[in-house]
Amino acid sequence: MFDPTIYENLKVVLEGAVYDLDAAGVALVTNRVDRVDLATMSRLYSIQFREKEQAAGQTEAEIQLSAQMQDLAAEILEQNEKYAGCGLEVVFQTNVRNIEQDCPKIETLLLDIWQHRPTIKQTLSFTYGENVGSYKNSISVQFGRKINEEQIEDMDTLIDHVFHSIQELNQIHMK
Repeated sequence: MFDPTIYENLKVVLEGAVYDLDAAGVALVTNRVDRVDLATMSRLYSIQFREKEQAAGQTEAEIQLSAQMQDLAAEILEQNEKYAGCGLEVVFQTNVRNIEQDCPKIETLLLDIWQHRPTIKQTLSFTYGENVGSYKNSISVQFGRKINEEQIEDMDTLIDHVFHSIQELNQIHMK
Protein backbone atom coordinates (compact mmCIF):
# COMPACT_ATOMS: atom_id res chain seq x y z
CA MET A 1 0.00 0.00 0.00
CA PHE A 2 1.22 3.51 -0.69
CA ASP A 3 0.46 6.90 0.76
CA PRO A 4 -1.50 9.30 -1.45
CA THR A 5 0.56 12.13 -2.90
CA ILE A 6 0.08 15.82 -2.14
CA TYR A 7 -1.67 16.12 -5.51
CA GLU A 8 -4.14 13.34 -4.72
CA ASN A 9 -4.96 14.74 -1.28
CA LEU A 10 -5.52 18.28 -2.61
CA LYS A 11 -7.59 16.96 -5.52
CA VAL A 12 -9.97 15.10 -3.21
CA VAL A 13 -10.48 18.15 -0.99
CA LEU A 14 -10.92 20.51 -3.96
CA GLU A 15 -13.35 18.21 -5.74
CA GLY A 16 -15.37 17.66 -2.57
CA ALA A 17 -15.65 21.39 -1.86
CA VAL A 18 -16.93 22.17 -5.36
CA TYR A 19 -19.39 19.27 -5.36
CA ASP A 20 -20.66 20.48 -1.97
CA LEU A 21 -21.70 23.73 -3.72
CA ASP A 22 -23.36 21.68 -6.45
CA ALA A 23 -25.21 19.54 -3.89
CA ALA A 24 -26.34 22.69 -2.04
CA GLY A 25 -27.96 23.85 -5.28
CA VAL A 26 -25.97 27.09 -5.70
CA ALA A 27 -23.45 25.91 -8.30
CA LEU A 28 -23.57 23.64 -11.31
CA VAL A 29 -20.52 21.56 -12.23
CA THR A 30 -20.24 21.70 -16.02
CA ASN A 31 -17.04 19.72 -16.68
CA ARG A 32 -14.30 17.78 -14.96
CA VAL A 33 -10.95 16.54 -16.24
CA ASP A 34 -8.63 14.10 -14.47
CA ARG A 35 -5.63 13.58 -16.74
CA VAL A 36 -2.46 11.56 -16.38
CA ASP A 37 0.05 12.41 -19.12
CA LEU A 38 2.30 9.39 -19.52
CA ALA A 39 4.65 11.21 -21.92
CA THR A 40 5.58 13.84 -19.33
CA MET A 41 4.55 11.89 -16.21
CA SER A 42 2.37 14.80 -15.09
CA ARG A 43 -1.12 15.08 -13.64
CA LEU A 44 -3.86 17.64 -14.22
CA TYR A 45 -7.21 17.92 -12.49
CA SER A 46 -9.64 20.64 -13.47
CA ILE A 47 -13.22 21.28 -12.51
CA GLN A 48 -15.49 23.83 -14.16
CA PHE A 49 -18.62 25.30 -12.62
CA ARG A 50 -20.96 28.27 -12.69
CA GLU A 51 -23.82 29.73 -10.68
CA LYS A 52 -26.75 27.36 -10.96
CA GLU A 53 -29.28 30.15 -11.58
CA GLN A 54 -27.26 31.72 -14.41
CA ALA A 55 -27.67 30.65 -18.01
CA ALA A 56 -24.93 28.86 -19.88
CA GLY A 57 -22.65 31.38 -21.56
CA GLN A 58 -22.38 33.57 -18.48
CA THR A 59 -19.35 33.47 -16.18
CA GLU A 60 -17.81 30.07 -15.61
CA ALA A 61 -14.84 29.19 -13.42
CA GLU A 62 -12.24 26.48 -13.88
CA ILE A 63 -9.91 25.47 -11.08
CA GLN A 64 -6.79 23.68 -12.29
CA LEU A 65 -4.56 21.61 -10.03
CA SER A 66 -1.37 20.23 -11.59
CA ALA A 67 1.68 18.24 -10.62
CA GLN A 68 4.73 17.79 -12.82
CA MET A 69 7.14 14.87 -12.78
CA GLN A 70 9.62 16.84 -10.65
CA ASP A 71 6.90 17.53 -8.06
CA LEU A 72 5.85 13.90 -7.82
CA ALA A 73 9.41 12.53 -7.87
CA ALA A 74 10.60 14.91 -5.15
CA GLU A 75 7.77 13.78 -2.91
CA ILE A 76 7.86 10.05 -3.60
CA LEU A 77 11.65 9.81 -3.39
CA GLU A 78 11.69 12.21 -0.42
CA GLN A 79 14.16 14.51 -2.17
CA ASN A 80 14.46 18.28 -2.43
CA GLU A 81 11.28 19.44 -0.72
CA LYS A 82 11.15 22.71 -2.70
CA TYR A 83 9.95 20.73 -5.73
CA ALA A 84 7.19 18.85 -3.89
CA GLY A 85 3.78 20.41 -4.31
CA CYS A 86 1.21 21.37 -6.92
CA GLY A 87 0.42 24.23 -9.21
CA LEU A 88 -2.93 25.94 -8.79
CA GLU A 89 -4.64 28.31 -11.22
CA VAL A 90 -8.17 29.65 -11.50
CA VAL A 91 -9.54 30.70 -14.89
CA PHE A 92 -12.79 32.59 -15.39
CA GLN A 93 -14.54 32.73 -18.76
CA THR A 94 -16.93 35.60 -19.38
CA ASN A 95 -17.87 38.08 -22.10
CA VAL A 96 -17.22 41.81 -22.21
CA ARG A 97 -18.81 44.38 -24.48
CA ASN A 98 -16.77 47.48 -23.71
CA ILE A 99 -13.09 46.61 -23.26
CA GLU A 100 -12.06 50.05 -21.94
CA GLN A 101 -14.76 50.03 -19.24
CA ASP A 102 -15.26 46.36 -18.38
CA CYS A 103 -11.64 45.13 -18.18
CA PRO A 104 -10.47 47.71 -15.60
CA LYS A 105 -13.64 47.01 -13.54
CA ILE A 106 -12.92 43.29 -13.66
CA GLU A 107 -9.29 43.77 -12.62
CA THR A 108 -10.22 46.03 -9.68
CA LEU A 109 -13.03 43.71 -8.62
CA LEU A 110 -10.86 40.60 -8.63
CA LEU A 111 -7.92 42.30 -6.93
CA ASP A 112 -10.31 43.35 -4.14
CA ILE A 113 -11.83 39.88 -3.77
CA TRP A 114 -8.44 38.15 -3.86
CA GLN A 115 -6.81 40.80 -1.62
CA HIS A 116 -4.18 41.83 -4.22
CA ARG A 117 -2.27 38.57 -3.77
CA PRO A 118 -2.50 36.65 -7.05
CA THR A 119 -1.62 37.92 -10.50
CA ILE A 120 -4.68 38.71 -12.65
CA LYS A 121 -4.30 38.35 -16.41
CA GLN A 122 -7.08 39.00 -18.93
CA THR A 123 -6.92 37.62 -22.48
CA LEU A 124 -9.54 38.82 -24.96
CA SER A 125 -10.59 37.09 -28.17
CA PHE A 126 -13.28 37.12 -30.83
CA THR A 127 -14.22 35.02 -33.83
CA TYR A 128 -13.13 36.55 -37.11
CA GLY A 129 -16.00 37.11 -39.50
CA GLU A 130 -18.64 37.43 -36.81
CA ASN A 131 -20.13 40.70 -35.63
CA VAL A 132 -17.93 41.84 -32.75
CA GLY A 133 -20.62 42.75 -30.23
CA SER A 134 -18.69 41.19 -27.39
CA TYR A 135 -15.31 39.66 -26.67
CA LYS A 136 -14.50 36.43 -24.86
CA ASN A 137 -12.51 37.28 -21.76
CA SER A 138 -10.37 34.55 -20.25
CA ILE A 139 -9.28 35.78 -16.82
CA SER A 140 -6.42 33.90 -15.20
CA VAL A 141 -5.74 34.10 -11.47
CA GLN A 142 -2.18 32.86 -10.88
CA PHE A 143 -0.66 32.39 -7.44
CA GLY A 144 2.99 32.17 -8.47
CA ARG A 145 3.91 29.41 -6.05
CA LYS A 146 3.30 25.77 -5.36
CA ILE A 147 0.82 24.60 -2.77
CA ASN A 148 0.94 21.52 -0.60
CA GLU A 149 -1.00 19.90 2.23
CA GLU A 150 -0.31 22.89 4.49
CA GLN A 151 -2.89 24.76 2.36
CA ILE A 152 -5.65 22.11 2.58
CA GLU A 153 -7.56 24.19 5.12
CA ASP A 154 -7.41 27.13 2.67
CA MET A 155 -9.41 25.21 0.01
CA ASP A 156 -12.77 26.30 1.45
CA THR A 157 -11.65 29.94 1.36
CA LEU A 158 -10.39 29.46 -2.20
CA ILE A 159 -13.75 28.03 -3.30
CA ASP A 160 -15.58 30.90 -1.54
CA HIS A 161 -13.39 33.44 -3.38
CA VAL A 162 -13.96 31.69 -6.71
CA PHE A 163 -17.73 31.55 -6.24
CA HIS A 164 -17.89 35.16 -5.05
CA SER A 165 -15.86 36.15 -8.13
CA ILE A 166 -18.33 34.33 -10.39
CA GLN A 167 -21.24 36.16 -8.78
CA GLU A 168 -19.58 39.56 -9.12
CA LEU A 169 -18.47 38.93 -12.71
CA ASN A 170 -22.06 37.97 -13.55
CA GLN A 171 -23.18 41.32 -12.16
CA ILE A 172 -20.79 43.15 -14.50
CA HIS A 173 -22.02 40.95 -17.34
CA MET A 174 -25.64 41.97 -16.66
CA LYS A 175 -24.96 45.71 -16.80
